[in-house]
Amino acid sequence: MSGGLRRGFLVLGWLAAVISVLAGCAGGPSPERAATADAVPRAEPPSRQGNPASYTVHGQRYQVMSSNAGFRERGMASWYGNKFHGRPTSSGEPYDMYKMTAAHKTLRLPSYVRVTNLDNGKSVIVRGNDRGPFVGGRIIDLSYAAARKIDMTGRGTVPVEIEVVGPGVQTHTAEGSGNWQASRLPKSGPQSDVFVQVGAYRNRDNAEAIGARLRRAGWSSIRQTADGLTRVRVGPFDSVEASASALERLHTLGFHDARMVVTK
Repeated sequence: MSGGLRRGFLVLGWLAAVISVLAGCAGGPSPERAATADAVPRAEPPSRQGNPASYTVHGQRYQVMSSNAGFRERGMASWYGNKFHGRPTSSGEPYDMYKMTAAHKTLRLPSYVRVTNLDNGKSVIVRGNDRGPFVGGRIIDLSYAAARKIDMTGRGTVPVEIEVVGPGVQTHTAEGSGNWQASRLPKSGPQSDVFVQVGAYRNRDNAEAIGARLRRAGWSSIRQTADGLTRVRVGPFDSVEASASALERLHTLGFHDARMVVTK
């Protein structure tokens, strides 16, 4: 083989190697990089950036919860990956699709949440550090690593149950600094009431309008006013399971921001 021809093959081989590397960089997520262990719950100070009293996205206002204690919810989960990898999250941390993290619209950040795929029973504990998903009917957005662990990466969404876990849960103080109290997830029974909250409204007329919509759909509701908000809820229910069924029915009626709440 002539020297010129040999050099030509070497150049072609080098180009093929470069193209292969570039193709790998531009491709989908790498399963080998994804975390496999659950996030480990620990007490953390509240995020200064991630916990405004309220915020607005696409014209919809969301109220950040004053406490994560006892929070459980059922609905649809989605996941996000390459498009957002490396971008700042709502808490200011860079999003890492290969870590066990998640986004939620109203939980105080950071939070630790157990997410159970109701289709297969698999669960994962994630650290909430972002806001979203802002799509009707979806209650949590999982990182690629978390979605992969509960076998949902092949699908856009799956039904899940989420519950706050950990050694402590965040509660809000007037100064906004936050403090911590023991995390207890109360079961249904005489010591607690289980509701489905349809929404929380600063404008009382809006709350009345939602109550009227619920009555026309055959639901009775209660309205509770505190902290300048009127919360519209249906219930109480005898069990978390009964409220989960009601939550699913409300979602089908268009009340996409409805969520389960447990009060003492």
